[in-house]
Amino acid sequence: MWHLTCGDLAADSVRRLLGDGDGDGEAVRVLRDDLAVGPLADIESPPCAGRVAFWEGVWPAALAPRPDFASGLADDAEWLAGLASQPRPVTVWHGDSASEQLLLARVAAALEGSSLPFREVPCGTGDSRVGPRMAVSMHAPKALVALYQPRAVGPKRTAELASQWRAAVQDNVAIRRWVDGRFAAEDHARIDGQLLAACGADWMPLARVMAEVMSRCDGFFATDLFLYWRARQLAQRGTIQLSDSTAADYRGVQARRRH
Repeated sequence: MWHLTCGDLAADSVRRLLGDGDGDGEAVRVLRDDLAVGPLADIESPPCAGRVAFWEGVWPAALAPRPDFASGLADDAEWLAGLASQPRPVTVWHGDSASEQLLLARVAAALEGSSLPFREVPCGTGDSRVGPRMAVSMHAPKALVALYQPRAVGPKRTAELASQWRAAVQDNVAIRRWVDGRFAAEDHARIDGQLLAACGADWMPLARVMAEVMSRCDGFFATDLFLYWRARQLAQRGTIQLSDSTAADYRGVQARRRH
């Protein structure tokens, strides 16, 4: 059985639950791409040049070690392309993260029309708003044990999920929020406006600005890496000022609105 998770923290939780043993035919595979943000047009077409270029731009130039985005994204695309032809059943763990839901939809597209057993382990509340939402990695170990009740994903649901994935790839927008069981597409205007609104006239820690935006970001988990990139983009446009636009670590950076 393949157990697929979105991100390392979720994978660590699932491995602890399973005992991390491949001898019983259980194996965890991590897909690290945050599918909620960035263009998806070539994500299934190695070398995924557009997707790679997006993440190369998001990653701070001074931050090391730098992931090998080219290899990682291409490997994921190739592995998923061959998923239906391998013998192991597939289980996707997911919560209320837009990225987790997009991963579920992406796997459904890879398995559509296949006879391979396909299961899901829902770990969310069904509500993607900041307060009630839950990602797989947010659950305590005992809670995750109780949630481990795999459900078969039938052909109808597989087709619906696959259709959502294809629509997300075709839309190729900047951000995808998960709202009421569907993906809502948008550009950067909303998130950029929230960053600007959180900045004051006086210098303040960028970390505080980003935390304010995170606390109000329904529909997807805005990561610190993504928000730091958007802050740098706003600084380049002259909308805000940063005390250091090249720092690897945003935690020492101050921000304010442009006077």
